[in-house]
Amino acid sequence: MKTFLALLLIISTLFSSSDSLRKKAYEKGLRPMPKTFESLLKAVDEERNPMTRDKIALGKKLFNDKNLSLDRTLSCASCHKLDKGGDDDKPTAIGYHKLENPSHLNTPTVLNTAYSKHFFWDGRARSLEEQAKGPTLASFEMASTPELINERMKENQEYIKAFDEVFDDEPSFNLMAKAIEVYEKTLITRGTFDEFLEGDDIAMSESAQNGLNLFIDMGCKGCHFGPAIGGQKIQKFPLRSYNNIITSTFNFNAKTGRRSIKEMSFNFEKRHNFPFSNVGGFLGKDNTQNFRVPILRNISKTGPYFHNGEVEKLRDAIFLMGRHQVGVDLNEQQLDDVEAFLKSLDGDLVEY
Repeated sequence: MKTFLALLLIISTLFSSSDSLRKKAYEKGLRPMPKTFESLLKAVDEERNPMTRDKIALGKKLFNDKNLSLDRTLSCASCHKLDKGGDDDKPTAIGYHKLENPSHLNTPTVLNTAYSKHFFWDGRARSLEEQAKGPTLASFEMASTPELINERMKENQEYIKAFDEVFDDEPSFNLMAKAIEVYEKTLITRGTFDEFLEGDDIAMSESAQNGLNLFIDMGCKGCHFGPAIGGQKIQKFPLRSYNNIITSTFNFNAKTGRRSIKEMSFNFEKRHNFPFSNVGGFLGKDNTQNFRVPILRNISKTGPYFHNGEVEKLRDAIFLMGRHQVGVDLNEQQLDDVEAFLKSLDGDLVEY
């Protein structure tokens, strides 16, 4: 009887703690993703480009159409693999004729971008419609032109019919971007974090709940907030620089649980103070080291990390963000907990 009562007390304490943490998360602006198409529309639909099922279906076809690229080998889906976190898992984007992004920029995820207010690493686009045009025209990505895209779409009788039904117009570059935008708005994922926020006290492990609490208390939610947990701000990185010329990389020993410096290099070029090499030389918005805050949903699937993919492991990215953004050197247990929380943000696409 005493054992049963002790177990009951532990369970009661856990649930009470979960309720408190859930309330804390809501107070800090963290929200679950919508479950239904109707709730999705309520959250992200816009009068300037209304979401309809026919327009979404057209956008999906365009998103996956390689004929829109110059050599008919690349589509939006070529770099945004929906089964791999919505990106391409490469340090830098690879496009037309295997050209690398000239600034060595890492491909951001397309998942959950319905909740973004800024797009591209420097935040220069303010809508998914505007963003959708960029990669199709970039010489190192799909390398196409508006005229060529119009021509390719008009080769397809299904497109001619679909554009007429959806837009009451013929296929065009601008309408293509509108269709892709509404399709991308449906690329929403849900996981254990959403279940926890909706009341399932055991959906997230104790370690993940500790990580969520730490994430909030350290102030990470000041930049990573909203349902997508990111994508809504432009932020300086790094905020704190402990030594402008020293860059360290780390080894992590899984058996001992200890971190050791793998390599230390000295960078005497004072143009930046990143805690890693600035391969590609990109310095963000207006060369001020201000960057679009990444979406943390599915972050464990979207490595390597940072704008140029210079950090391979999520654990090291967490350590560097703790040190250089919030001024805290996380210990191994704290790294375990934050990583467990971030993995609870992994999810599956909702079939709206």
